[in-house]
Amino acid sequence: MPELYVDGQWRSAADGGRREIRCPADGSLVAEVDEATASDTEAAIDAAHRAFHEGPWPTTSARERGDLLLRVADLLVRDKDQVARMESLDTGKRLVESEYDVDDIVSVFRHYGHVASEDAGRVVDTGNPDVVSRIVHEPIGVCGLITPWNYPLLQVSWKVAPCLAAGNTFVLKPSELTPATAIHLMKLLEEAGLPAGVGNLVLGTGPDAGAPLSTDPRVDLVSFTGGLQTGRTIMAAAAPTVKKVALELGGKNPNVVFADADFEVALDYALTAVFLHSGQVCSAGARLIVEESIHDRFVDALVERAGTIRLGGPFDERAETGPLTSAAHRDKVEAYVAAGIAEGAVLRCGGRRPDATEQPELADGFYYLPTVLDGCTSDMSVTQEESFGPVLTVETFRGEDDAVATANDSIYGLAGAVWTQDAGKAQRVAGRLRMGTVWINDYHPYVPQAEWGGYKQSGTGRELGLAGLDEYRETKHVWHNIRPAEQRWFAG
Repeated sequence: MPELYVDGQWRSAADGGRREIRCPADGSLVAEVDEATASDTEAAIDAAHRAFHEGPWPTTSARERGDLLLRVADLLVRDKDQVARMESLDTGKRLVESEYDVDDIVSVFRHYGHVASEDAGRVVDTGNPDVVSRIVHEPIGVCGLITPWNYPLLQVSWKVAPCLAAGNTFVLKPSELTPATAIHLMKLLEEAGLPAGVGNLVLGTGPDAGAPLSTDPRVDLVSFTGGLQTGRTIMAAAAPTVKKVALELGGKNPNVVFADADFEVALDYALTAVFLHSGQVCSAGARLIVEESIHDRFVDALVERAGTIRLGGPFDERAETGPLTSAAHRDKVEAYVAAGIAEGAVLRCGGRRPDATEQPELADGFYYLPTVLDGCTSDMSVTQEESFGPVLTVETFRGEDDAVATANDSIYGLAGAVWTQDAGKAQRVAGRLRMGTVWINDYHPYVPQAEWGGYKQSGTGRELGLAGLDEYRETKHVWHNIRPAEQRWFAG
């Protein structure tokens, strides 16, 4: 069947374009899907614009909108096994990780299903008994939603759920590499009763299918998750129409380990922080910043354990992490590591593809060994630039001030962690870190009730939480003079 969804109808790309989707674990063909161009996206924008200005969704009660999101959550529970398998085939990630992701996606839809009707605005005390002054929230309009390949449906849920909860219409453009679960979600929204035109799906590349979402004046908001350079391009493209822009652009996230931390626990989490999903996580703890006095012991132990991490495909139950998303991405990671070594970083483990003679089952996938680069400093490219791969850089510090200065020495500010058994020190350091999320003695957890987003060049705006809902709403002040009388300001 056709894979584009426009104005309540499944349709093929206007120019007949098609794309093969292949599993990164072994290169096998997963699917062939429609490849949209700008004309398809413009048709989807037209449908979303018409649905917003002429359709029932923006004026549907918040409770009814919330109930639809709750129905979608139930349908995702029903289809969990199918959705997880789709996600693993597209991304190459382990099936167990995809199953966790589906649980998180369900939680996001349920969260916004419940909070959709909670904030009815507020009454402002003007000091005048003849005036009723209210602050109300209204949907922003047509939303362009552009999502990445590393957590395909999870990132879609972070945008679609609050967008619909607020009463907007949307055009969704997922990554062209991982479209399967976005297609399935549109089927579930249709099954749940979403009116035609409210939700639209286009598949294709950013320059072709995605670009009109930033430039078209009928789009009121564009929300993008992905790389910094693309985020800058979107922000510039959106400027002429002064549309609202929300960007989540990744990070170079510090994991700060003090000497008084629980050694074994901090070590275990340091591995998970950077090597989960082969480092293809925007909040990955790719910068280990360890107190100088424990550096040798900590890094030696980490290198030993990193060398035993087992790579494998989605359905290999013995695998602990999977492949990179593409051959091109693996090439970028290899170049990144080579640049770090040229700058003086010390390769402690990894730094290459697995040996095909030793592990022939990995030969056709895009695998790269977990890699540790020691002896790094803040002025190196590898500590400043995001690899988005299984690469850990190691820096050292002496004392709190040095730790904070080193951790903050970055253009990014998405997330970070502090490891110490001194509660006061933990709070002091966390308070000084310029990041949107700071974990203390933990790494990676999030909940849909809590806001997510970054400082500095990690982006603008927030997803999740109540602020994530506010991204999709306009705020209006309604002033009602209930006893109007002549002012006679001008005697006339």
